[in-house]
Amino acid sequence: MNFKLTDLNSFEDNIRREWALTNGLGSYAGSSVIGAHNRTHQGYLIASLRSPVMRYLFFSKTNEKVTIGNNVYDFTTAQYKGRQRICGQTYLKEFNYDGTVCYTYEIPGMTIKKHISLVYGLNRCAIGYEIINNTDSATFTVTPLLNYREHSGSSTIDDLKFTIFREDTGFSLIPDANPNIRTYISVSDGILKDRESLYEADMELQTEVDNEVAGLDCHFTPFDIEIAVPANSSKRISLICDVIPASAGIVSRITPDTAFDIIDAQLKRVSKIIANSGLKDDFGQALAVAADQFITQRESTGYSTVLAGLPWFTDWGRDTMIAFTGLTLCTGRFNEAHDILLTFAKYCHNGLIPNMFPDNGQKPLYNTADASLWYFYAVYKYLMYTGNSDDYDFIYKEIYPSLKEIISAYKNGTDFSIYMDEDYLIHAGSGLDQVTWMDVRVGDWVATPRHGKPVEINALWYNAICIMDFLSAKFGENDTEYKVLSEKVRSSFIAKFWNPNAGCLYDVVDETPDDSIRPNQIYAVSLPFTMLDHDMEKSIVNVVKNKLYVGCGLRSLDPEHKDYHPIYIGSLSKRDHAYHQGTAWGFLLGGFITAYVKVNGSDKKAADEALKLLEPVKDHLYHNCIGSICEIFDGDSPHNGRGCYAQAWSVGEVLRCYFEDILPFKTRA
Repeated sequence: MNFKLTDLNSFEDNIRREWALTNGLGSYAGSSVIGAHNRTHQGYLIASLRSPVMRYLFFSKTNEKVTIGNNVYDFTTAQYKGRQRICGQTYLKEFNYDGTVCYTYEIPGMTIKKHISLVYGLNRCAIGYEIINNTDSATFTVTPLLNYREHSGSSTIDDLKFTIFREDTGFSLIPDANPNIRTYISVSDGILKDRESLYEADMELQTEVDNEVAGLDCHFTPFDIEIAVPANSSKRISLICDVIPASAGIVSRITPDTAFDIIDAQLKRVSKIIANSGLKDDFGQALAVAADQFITQRESTGYSTVLAGLPWFTDWGRDTMIAFTGLTLCTGRFNEAHDILLTFAKYCHNGLIPNMFPDNGQKPLYNTADASLWYFYAVYKYLMYTGNSDDYDFIYKEIYPSLKEIISAYKNGTDFSIYMDEDYLIHAGSGLDQVTWMDVRVGDWVATPRHGKPVEINALWYNAICIMDFLSAKFGENDTEYKVLSEKVRSSFIAKFWNPNAGCLYDVVDETPDDSIRPNQIYAVSLPFTMLDHDMEKSIVNVVKNKLYVGCGLRSLDPEHKDYHPIYIGSLSKRDHAYHQGTAWGFLLGGFITAYVKVNGSDKKAADEALKLLEPVKDHLYHNCIGSICEIFDGDSPHNGRGCYAQAWSVGEVLRCYFEDILPFKTRA
C-alpha cells in the first residue's frame, strides 16, 4: 500500500509528517517525509538491546549530495539551532510508504531514489540507492550520521567518543560508553573520505522545542562515502548498518543488490500480513500493516507482546488487552494472540495482571484496576474468533484458573483499594494511586483521581462476570454463582450510575457522584455484555457524540467543563494538565463506533453512518505518522495529532470496530 504526497517543498507543512518502521524486537526507525528529524526519538536505527527495551540511537540518518562539474545539489534537509534550515527537500519529488520508505529526488538530468528498510528480527537497517543518470559524470556523496545514546535523550559533542575501525566494506565504531557494542556501516561501492568536521552539531528538533526544551542534538560524522557515477548510466548502491556485539566477526561483504534483497523480503512480508488478514480495501489493509508495528518479542518472557505506542512506550497490560482484538484477531495472528494471553496468565498476581512487565530482575508493576477486567474481554474475543475445541482446552487449562483468581480477588479485595463493596460494585483507588486509564500523577498532584467506583471499571466488572458464567457452563461447572452476581451488579449499576438530568452515566460514584461528562461511559454500551435498556444506551451515545466526538477520537472531558484543556502542547506540566482533561483519544473511537452501530439498529444504514464517522481517520493516515494513528489529539479544532505518533490501541480499536461493526454490512445488498 502506497502513500504518495504531492507537495513536499514546504518544510513547515511537512516536518510533522512522520514515518516509522519496526523490526519485531522493539527497535524502530523514523524521520519526517522530507527527511528532517523533528524529535529525539528519530533515526534510521534505534536498536533495542534487550527486546523490547534498552533502546538506543545508533544510526541517525544519511545526508546526500550530487556534484556534477561545478554544480552541487545538496539533499540535506534539517533544522539547526535558532530554526536555521537547510532545505534539500526542494529536490524531493515523491515520498512513498509501503512498509518500507522511499524518497525520490530529481535534479537536472538525474533521478535518485533512496529506499529504507529494517530487517525483521535483526538490528539491521538497509538503504538502497537507485541512480539514473542521463547527464555528465557525477560524484554521489553519502554522509552517515552516527550516535550512541538512549532514545529519549540527546547528545553533545563531548558525549560522542568512539573507537573507529576502517573495514574492507566500510567502517565500524565502538562507543566509549559501551565497549560491548559495535555499529558497522558497510557499503557496496565508493571510497571513504575523512571529514574535516567529525560532528554534526546543534541539530534542532522542532517537536522538542514545542515541548519547551532546547531540542538540540549532535551526531558523529567521521567519513563521507564518495561514489563515482559515470555519464549516462544507471547504478544501484547498498548501504547497511548493523548493530552487533563488539566481539562479533566481520559482517559479510555486500553487493549492490543486498539492500534491495532486504527491501524485497520486507515487501513480501507486508504482502503476507495483508493476505493473512483477509482485508480487501485500502483502509483495512493500511490498518493491518500498522498493527504489525506493535507486535514484538519480549526477551524476559520469551513470548510475543504489544508495544503500547511508538516511539517511546513499551508494553502495558491495559493497552495490550484493549488493542488485542484488532491487532491480533482481526488480522488472523492467532499464534501471537495465544502467546499474549499465556504471558499475562503467568504473571497474574493477587488477581491483577501486570500494568508493566519486569526487566533486569525487576518485579512487574500491577497498579491498574481495569487491565485484569479487560483480560476477560480479550479471552472472550479470542474464543469468538477461534472457537475450536483446542482453543477452549487451552483457555481451560492455562487461562481459566487466572480468571477465577481475578474474580475472587476483586470480590474479596486486593491491592490498590480494589474490592467489591456491599452494593456489588467495584471500588478502586485511593490516596495517590492512579488505577484507571486516566492515570496522570505528578508528585503529589493527581490530575484525575477517579477514586471510588469508576463507570468503566464496573461495566467491565459486569462483563467479566457474564463471561465467567459463559465459561463455567462451557466447562461443565453449571455454577449459578456468576449469574446471580451479575443480576445484583446490574441492579446496583443502574440505580447508582444513571444520571437522569444529563441522560447519561455518572463518571464515578462515591459519596457524591461525579457528573462530569467523560467518554468512559461508552463501555457500558459497547462491551459484549451490558446492563442498560435501549433508550438509556441510545441517550448515552447521543450525549457522547454531541459532547466528545471530534473525528479522530473522543474528548476526555466535556468542553463546557471548567477544567477543560483544549490543547496538548508545551512543557510536561502543561501537557499533564491536558492529558485527560480535554485531550481526545483515538482508542475511544472503537467503543464509540460499536455502541453507535448497536443503538442505531446494527444494520447497513447504521454501518454506513459509522463509516462516515471514521472518515477523519482515513485522512489522518496521511498526516502525523504516515499509515498509522496517533495516541491523542487536541480537544479543540483543528484537532492536531499529539503524543505517540503511532499508538497500538488507537490502531487496534479502529481496526476492530471497522472489522466487526462496518465490514460485515458493506458486503450486504
